[in-house]
Amino acid sequence: MSGLIAIAQNEVRIGMRNKWIMLATAILLVFALLLVLLGSGPATSSSTDGLTIISASLATLSVYLVPLIALLLSFDAIAGEIDRGTLQLTLASPVSRAAVVMGKFLGHVIVLSIAVLIGYGLAGVCAFFAIDNVALAGVLDLARVIGTSIALGATFVGIGYVASACVRQTGTAAALAIAIWLFAVVLYDMALLGGLLADPEGIFATDLFPYLLVANPADAFRLFNLTALDAAGASTGFAAGGDVLPFAPQLAIASPFIWIVVALALTVVMMRRIKP
Repeated sequence: MSGLIAIAQNEVRIGMRNKWIMLATAILLVFALLLVLLGSGPATSSSTDGLTIISASLATLSVYLVPLIALLLSFDAIAGEIDRGTLQLTLASPVSRAAVVMGKFLGHVIVLSIAVLIGYGLAGVCAFFAIDNVALAGVLDLARVIGTSIALGATFVGIGYVASACVRQTGTAAALAIAIWLFAVVLYDMALLGGLLADPEGIFATDLFPYLLVANPADAFRLFNLTALDAAGASTGFAAGGDVLPFAPQLAIASPFIWIVVALALTVVMMRRIKP
């Protein structure tokens, strides 16, 4: 247990000095503040809680930026150590490989949580003072978006480990991480949309589409949050979409957690095949 905590502390120190993470956190904060400024106008003239409307915008922002921050944190977790020759030293210590993976995961999730809390926390404080009609429900909506954003990021930290364990060079791992982000956040949705347009009344649209939607953790996160934010969902159409799903839309949040377990288990298996 002490070895796991030591590895987590080391990853936190490295992550806090990572310039790419600092830049991504700054971008997250800037975009969140812009959404607060743009959303505070219509929110003040609407009967809907202003913080709820801004939370819907932040949920959409999370789908694009949080997975990118997570992959930037995790892409060289294993490949980078192999490249630098430090993995042999880590594996030579009296710590199991599962503990190494879990220690890295804990450290990276802590760094990711700090980035999300800084970005969305400051934006939430600004929104609280900029909007008049803020209620407890809006605060809870923002807290739910922050919590599920951290869960979404943890999912892509685990996926980044799998990509990192597949290769031996840091550059290859970085390219693979960008490819994963592009596929999960952009290309996957385009493929689903293309399938719907090609077969709007067929088996794909009626039977396969809902399950393919939640199979992607980014889409599952968006579906869960936008259906939970009732007022925002009514304006975006996601609430109506959730009503026709063959399962309760609240179950969609299980997808990121399933991905976390599968990704970490797969990473441990792949780590055991690496010879020090």
